[in-house]
Amino acid sequence: MERLKVLSLLVDNRTGVLSRVSGLFSRRGYNIDSLTVGVTADPKYSRMTVAVRGDDQILDQIQKQLWKLVDVIDIKALSETESVSRELILVKVRANDDQRQDVITVANIFRAKIVDVSVDSLIIELTGGDTKLDAFINLLKGYEILELARTGITGLSRGSEDVRFLD
Repeated sequence: MERLKVLSLLVDNRTGVLSRVSGLFSRRGYNIDSLTVGVTADPKYSRMTVAVRGDDQILDQIQKQLWKLVDVIDIKALSETESVSRELILVKVRANDDQRQDVITVANIFRAKIVDVSVDSLIIELTGGDTKLDAFINLLKGYEILELARTGITGLSRGSEDVRFLD
């Protein structure tokens, strides 16, 4: 049975690490659903959050292959109950004078922010889980979505028990 697995990787913050990690997936024919990367509190390290689909055997194989990469320091599988995951979207919606307040009302219901207003459009920023973001986009289908950008999932495990402290 295919399922989504979200992996949080602590990696060296060096040139080529992203290429090596993504290359591992492409060489084996695995698709990445989502990939986010950013520097951590310590600039020597980056955190990569990779969302991938597959059956249990494939997902276990992916983790084993990732552990073999020299730049990978730690890997955590982020479960829904033991982690916090979020995604950001920016949506540009066509909105004339008659529609603008309706779109703003929908945005307010989801606690989204209006980050840009022009004569004929709005740009809305929303952060949350994928079901929240999908529901928001679904409600906006009555309006013309001009552009949409999703960052992909990023997350951390809850608590401090399994935090890897580095020198």
